[in-house]
Amino acid sequence: MDKHTVTEYFLSKPFTSVSQPFGEGVDVFKVKDKMFATLSLGNGTEKDTNGKMAGHYCINLKCDPDEALALRDIFDAVIPGYHMNKKLWNTIILDGSIPQGEIERMIDNSYMLVVNKMTKKDRQSILIKL
Repeated sequence: MDKHTVTEYFLSKPFTSVSQPFGEGVDVFKVKDKMFATLSLGNGTEKDTNGKMAGHYCINLKCDPDEALALRDIFDAVIPGYHMNKKLWNTIILDGSIPQGEIERMIDNSYMLVVNKMTKKDRQSILIKL
């Protein structure tokens, strides 16, 4: 997946919006004002990433803590969430090494983790659209 296809996939989710509250270059995707993903271009100077993000678009996704660790073991392009709670977030480097279906599954999980923490009313208004 590339920046364009990832952005389209994020925005295909019900009640999703995008903004740049952290400044230009970092797109933040929210469902009903609750963040479930970020998208930015790595420049290689990111601390503790060994330059892995350089020149690649990267997404931060919320994740179950046990699954987060498992995904990091399976995929070299999945690292602890950059600038995020490393227990609950992963950074996925869009370098072409992870199949599109797996990235979509991770996005879906992040979205649903956020939706499932919402009020019953908000949750139901979203689930009816899925």
